[in-house]
This record gives sequence, C-alpha cells and structure tokens, in this order.
Amino acid sequence: MAYPKRSAFLIAFTCIIVFSCNEAEKAPPPKPSVVVAKPEELKPITTQNISEVLDYALQNNGRIADTIALSQVEAVAEFYKSHNYNPIWIENQRWLPMADSLMRFMDHADEWGLMPGDYHIPNIHRLRNQISLDSTARLDAALWTRADLMYTDGFMQMLRDIKLGRIPRDSVTLRKDTLTGIDFFTSRLDQALNSKTVTPTFEALEPRQEGYRQLKAGLKKFLDSMDRTPHTYVVYPFRDSLAFIRQLQTRLFESSYITFNTRPADTAELAAAIRKAETDLKIKVDGKFGNQLVKALNNTDREKFIRIAINMDRFKQLPDSMPTRYVFVNLPGFYMQVWDTDTINMESKVIVGGPLTRSPVLTSRITNFVTLPQWTVPGSIIFKEMLPRIQKDTMYLVKQNLMVVDKNDSVINAGSVDWKKLNKNYFPYLLKQRQGDDNSLGVIKFNFDNKYAVYLHDTNARSLFGRNNRALSHGCIRVQDWVNFSHYLIRNDSTRYPKDTVAAWISRKEKHWVSPSERIPIYIRYFTTVGREGTVKIFDDIYGDDKYLREKYFRMP
Repeated sequence: MAYPKRSAFLIAFTCIIVFSCNEAEKAPPPKPSVVVAKPEELKPITTQNISEVLDYALQNNGRIADTIALSQVEAVAEFYKSHNYNPIWIENQRWLPMADSLMRFMDHADEWGLMPGDYHIPNIHRLRNQISLDSTARLDAALWTRADLMYTDGFMQMLRDIKLGRIPRDSVTLRKDTLTGIDFFTSRLDQALNSKTVTPTFEALEPRQEGYRQLKAGLKKFLDSMDRTPHTYVVYPFRDSLAFIRQLQTRLFESSYITFNTRPADTAELAAAIRKAETDLKIKVDGKFGNQLVKALNNTDREKFIRIAINMDRFKQLPDSMPTRYVFVNLPGFYMQVWDTDTINMESKVIVGGPLTRSPVLTSRITNFVTLPQWTVPGSIIFKEMLPRIQKDTMYLVKQNLMVVDKNDSVINAGSVDWKKLNKNYFPYLLKQRQGDDNSLGVIKFNFDNKYAVYLHDTNARSLFGRNNRALSHGCIRVQDWVNFSHYLIRNDSTRYPKDTVAAWISRKEKHWVSPSERIPIYIRYFTTVGREGTVKIFDDIYGDDKYLREKYFRMP
C-alpha cells in the first residue's frame, strides 16, 4: 500500500526520538525478525513476542528496537497485560478496521496541532507497506508486534498532547486536571475500542475556549495551502561559529541563494549569497548575517505551523471553563478584549513592555481604578534611565514633570540635592510625576493585584498607538480606549457613579478612587497566533518565547 497523500508532509516532520541508557543496560533489543512457518502460528507467537518486548522495554527506557522507543511504556504495558498481551490492532494477518480508523486520524494529526513524528506515524506507514508488499513480512511476528505497540503508544501519546500540550506547566497554568496516570490512557483506549471510533475520544479532551476553536479552524485552512517543503532551521545566536556557517549555507542553498553545498563557501561567496537573500526577503542589504536575516529565513510555512501548534498548546494551560466576564490582554497582538457571555464586548489597542522590560503573563482581578493618578517612578527606571540624566542636568526633572520627595512625602528642592553622591545603594528620595495630561499614566489607572507592580493605564504619549509594533513600555500596559473600559467596569454601579461621572472628574482634574462592585478577572497572556474569520493571524514573537519553546520542545531533523 502506497503512502497516503499527506504522508510526505508527515514524514517531513519525523522527530528524532532521544532516549538515554545507563551503562548497565547492555542487553540487546528484541529480535528484529520472528518469521512463523504457518499463518495460524502468527497470533500466539505475536502475543508471546508482545509480552517479551514490553518486558524489555520497561527495563530499557521504552526501547522496542534500535531506533524506536515507546513514550508511554508503563501505560502501554499495563494495557496489554489487562488484555493478556493479545494484539489490539491486527487479526489473521490483517489490520482491524480500528487500525485503519486510527491511521486515518494519524494522517491528519497536523490538523490538531500535533507533530506527526511524535507518534511513530512514519514508522507505522513503513511497516504497513512492508507487510502489504512482502509475503514473508506478513508472517513476521516481530513486525506485527512492533506495529501493534506503536499504534497503541501513538494513540496514548496523542491523548496526552491533545489534553495537556507539550509546553511545560508554569506559574500561570490554570488547568486543574493536569495528571495523566496510567488509568487515563488505558480507560480511554478501551473506550475507543468499545465504541469502534477514535475521534470522539480525542475531541473530548480538547480545550473548550472559543479562541482555541477559531485557531484550530484557521489551522485547517492554513494547511490546505501550506508550502510543505522542508527547510533547515537556523539556530541563532550560535555557540559553534563553524557549525552555524554550515547550517546557514545549507539554508541558503535550499532557497537557491547559493548554487553549491559540496564545499564551504568563502567569505565573498557567502556575503554574495546573503545579499541575494536580503534583497529577496526585503530586509536591509549588507551581506552580513544576523538576527534579522535568520528570522526571515526561518519564517517558512513549516515554522509557522509549529508556532500555531505552540499556541494551541497555550490554550491547554487555560481552564476549560472561562468566567462569564473577563479581560484578556494579548501581549504580542497588542490588544485588550473584554469578554462577556462568550462575546467580545469591547476591544482596544494596547502598548506593552519592550523586550528588555517585558510585561508579565499573569492572572488577577481588577480591584479599582483611579482618576488623575500620580506616578511614583520605580527604582529600576530611576537608576537605569533617570539618575544619569539628572546628574548631567537637573532640568531633566522639570522637562519630565517630576518632583523629588523625601520619606515624609515632603517635596524637596531639586537644586539642594547633591545628585553626584546618589546611587543605587544610597537614594533617600522618591521621584513622583505630577498629575494631569503630562503624567506618564495619563488621566486614569486600573489596578489589579500582582507581584510585578504593573497595571493598566492611559498615557500622555497617545500617538504611539498608531505604531504597528507597540512593545514600548517599561512593563505596564497602556490602554487606548480607557473611556469605554472604565464605563464597562462600573456599568452596574450607576447609583454610586452616574453616567459621565468619570468624565466630569477628569474634566475638573479631580482625583477619585473607584471600586466597582464586580471584580472582573484579567488574563494577560502571550499568544502569537490567533484564529480570525477562518484564517490564522500571526503576530511577531516580541519576547522570543516561541523561539525558545520551538528550539527546546519542537526539535525537527
């Protein structure tokens, strides 16, 4: 049987299975071939072989062959033990209908944001072809054993990845059902086998958020027109300069920017190839390699698919059921949404922290907001940015509308301070910015509990909302449509705060603290791909989180 139409793409994604063996593990892997003399001998020999192979695998990090290891070996072994080690997917030298159903599902694993190489899919295809085309192979119990075990392990690993994803749990992971014990795998495989269908078992484990559903729908359309040509992923920054140059030359060769790859290119040849690439990719042409060039070369459809998969996994860190009302800030997307009963009530552009002063991902509740806030400058900004400028010219304080106060909150004459003697270890003052339109916080600030001392606020630099890249702040998040946002927060408090009250306070330059009756949850998250109207929208990886996860958890050959 020839590979299905999608198999070329699936095989291109084959991952290298990495497994470690300690020095004590010297036993050879199970026999690669156990050919029986008669067809009726196949099942009992296969059953015996499954038992022996699993016994070996349990002692050898899941290994069932030189280059094949089971990811969920303990669950696989328990399942077969409960079924007397009988094969699950085959009978009388034929694949059972459930094996064909699972194979069809596996051939579309990419539509679920899965890496096909993680589930033995290319190896299973090769074994199926070998058994189909070779009469001797059809009597080889070792081949049937290997295929049966890979089917089961692939099924179980997909269960885990669809439920939990592949990126690690972190401090903002909100899923409470993060345990996947042996029973999780065995019970669901039994369920699928009893119902004689696999898809509903996987669907039951998917995230329930609307954003996940939209991204998955967009992924399917993306795959329909995806350029599946494999390209070398270039790692930058690099540790080994020679290895990097070889990798870069290979990547340039793949896109015909250099015509040879049989020998190392000299400096002039490499520079000429880089200039061709830079011209074609519409980036600065200087013949030099760097982050911009590598980023552009790595921006292939294959890498976009991996980024979509990473973001599908990010949804798996959210709870299955989101609150009725909540605020959602997407840092790379530079937007804030207010969700109310599964509908976006309002959306606003935001400005977020720059790469060196990134806004944190977090979960909290908005407690209150204040009109005409006063900004107390954090120490990190004072010592990194302001103090050197003040030491050069104290007029900097005037230009930035800053006042100097002591520990008693008394305003100090800046001219009376010996600024040259002040430093990070000795600074007995606070710098505060006066209230009003010149204040960096603008005319309103929204507070929520968090350990990072960040908040949402207006800004006195409102023209910056016109920029495409809005990673510009020191970590706090500036909200363009703060007017409608403040109205939404007090929509149920009309008795205490009649319509236009906030506008009147701001017009009169009055400072007021407002505590809404409902403390709305706020989720600040990092999603670089989202589904929009059936397509995928991809944002810049402003903090390099996608790059880190891709290189650590989504390695490709």
